[in-house]
Amino acid sequence: MSRIVIGVQPVREAIRVHGNAIERVLLASASHKDSRPLDGIFRFCQSRDIGVERVDRQTLDRITHGASHQGVLAYAPELQLLDLAELMAPSPTLITALDRITDPQNFGAIIRSAVAFDSHGILWPEHDSAPLTPATFRASAGAIEHARLCRVSSLPAALHALHNESMVVVGLAGESPVSLDSLPLHQPTVLVVGAEGSGLRKGVRDACDHIARLPTSHVYDTLNASVSAAIALYEVRRQRLAHDPASQIYL
Repeated sequence: MSRIVIGVQPVREAIRVHGNAIERVLLASASHKDSRPLDGIFRFCQSRDIGVERVDRQTLDRITHGASHQGVLAYAPELQLLDLAELMAPSPTLITALDRITDPQNFGAIIRSAVAFDSHGILWPEHDSAPLTPATFRASAGAIEHARLCRVSSLPAALHALHNESMVVVGLAGESPVSLDSLPLHQPTVLVVGAEGSGLRKGVRDACDHIARLPTSHVYDTLNASVSAAIALYEVRRQRLAHDPASQIYL
């Protein structure tokens, strides 16, 4: 089985991670304005002995159902999902959990930030979540190829299990009186991001050790889920660098 990856950067990252396990790459016959990135993908495939087929853009449009493919498509191996026990081994220091993130753009953007800020895994429930589709892969800008992914039947149960493994579970909620930067985030942490509007479900809230807000302005404090996640992940990284400056060598 294979999956479709679209877009220049997502395809590049898929090739980087999977190498010649990529079945093939379809490239549009390039126009002058977009020839450079597509030529770069072509050379990248050649260097890794990956087959490339030139097709017209209408063919790519048909295969992708009109999605924004940037003139390139790859058939990549299916993503490998971990179970919770695999996610917890070896002992993680940061996990990003998503509660009812149903928009593929938000889902992919959060994965991108989680990988960038060294989250050891992304955890989400199998119901009421965005599917793993080419739109999600593209929104992650290829970061999903580097991510450790875990989909569970019950997010509250998974959070309780992580708590029992000595991880501190911190949920984000704008109405909390506790500011995220007041919490000690240098310890093993699960950062839980909820859906825009409805926020964290009650069962998920009850599984959190802390509920915290971002220290935003009182004039305007509404951020979308992916932006909130990126800021919170940065705060975790900032505290850890301050607590242990030597850890920056792993950036």
